[in-house]
Amino acid sequence: MKKIFLLLTFFSVLNSQAQQAENIIIITTDGFRWQEAFKGMDETLARDKKFNQNDSSYIYKKYWAENESERREKLLPFMWSILAKKGQIYGNRTLGNKVNNANPYWFSYPGYNEIMTGYADTLINSNHYPANPNSTVLEFLSKQTKIKGKVAAFGAWDAFDNILNEKRAGFPVVSAFDKVGGKTPTERQKLINAMLADSFKPFHEEECLDVFTHYGALEELKTNKPKVLYISYGETDEWAHAGFYRSYLDAAHQVDAWIKEIWDFVQNDPQYKDKTALVFTTDHGRGDLTKAEWTSHGPHIKDASEIWFATMGPQIEPKGEMKNDTQLYQNQFAQTMAKIMGYKFEANHPIANEIPGVAK
Repeated sequence: MKKIFLLLTFFSVLNSQAQQAENIIIITTDGFRWQEAFKGMDETLARDKKFNQNDSSYIYKKYWAENESERREKLLPFMWSILAKKGQIYGNRTLGNKVNNANPYWFSYPGYNEIMTGYADTLINSNHYPANPNSTVLEFLSKQTKIKGKVAAFGAWDAFDNILNEKRAGFPVVSAFDKVGGKTPTERQKLINAMLADSFKPFHEEECLDVFTHYGALEELKTNKPKVLYISYGETDEWAHAGFYRSYLDAAHQVDAWIKEIWDFVQNDPQYKDKTALVFTTDHGRGDLTKAEWTSHGPHIKDASEIWFATMGPQIEPKGEMKNDTQLYQNQFAQTMAKIMGYKFEANHPIANEIPGVAK
């Protein structure tokens, strides 16, 4: 009887170890509203000639459905057909499930700092703030024995060099028009670099189109097999600022498709299959109480601090869309990501506690 008990205990320990996430992929899409994430296309904005780019028929055909659940799945099919079934999605304020920025600024650098450091640092009050003095969870993870040398970050916006403090961090941060592949790029990376250099630059030199960030990160995933990969897409914010609602929806839809592409690769690769967690979120919200303010964010927009958070992976219970009445904050994301990987994030600044009930 004792032998059977010991054997069962042994296999239970093995099973527990096998379930621990060994890799994590963190994805953000800039300034994407919870309203579209949970409700799909906004009919008022789609009808408005100021925002629909004179193409409401295209928007309706591609994204409209009378049923809210169908509508959001049309916009974000991977999020609502896969992630919602296998993971947890927070931030549907209609159900009382609230997620907000803890920082008072509600724009990008402070938001990304809060996501990555677990600290809503009020000194970081500009998108042009210099190198981040705070330690990120990526930097912390990169110092762990099992992860060292296996962290990489890709961002469409050039500010990520400062947000993640590349000079101090000890891992590569490929932002905007940086070349991918380092000193020994693959043929595919050489092609990505050539296309990036010759590409259309609607956001000038500060930000590249998301397609280059995506394929640079995907090639990194396939070639160097990082254990921690961060990808930040930016077009959702850029098209919203421009007032281009069709392009904003298309950008979000494309990000969802790219996440599916990444996840399909992950689930067919021996290093990653059933050993990888996914986190998907945003840096800030946008206006909605006044519909015309959907293009904007910042402390002058009352509801621009309203955000969302989604995750799935080993030891993350598949609870789906969270419907409990609760209040969470962006500064809880960093410790949550560390715990998903089996660590406690520590730094020389305050770090908020993790979101309860995400990682076992």
